[in-house]
Amino acid sequence: MIGISSIFAANPGAAFAPLGAGMIVIGAAIGIGMFASAAANSIARQPEAAKDISGAVNLPLFLLEGVAIIALVVCILAVVG
Repeated sequence: MIGISSIFAANPGAAFAPLGAGMIVIGAAIGIGMFASAAANSIARQPEAAKDISGAVNLPLFLLEGVAIIALVVCILAVVG
């Protein structure tokens, strides 16, 4: 049976990849939450501009989510490869 220590000895990057993945997800969640909160506050102040604000918010949110997914894939590849 292969132990955890032998896996980490063969690939030292595998030891810190889950920690890195967790930090990435937490950072992306905080960023998305702050961004959505600012958008909600802006819409609450100017309801007539809700369509413009929500349209301007979508692209950066998608890009931020994409960065988090790419970083998670890199962490997974660090463990596997």
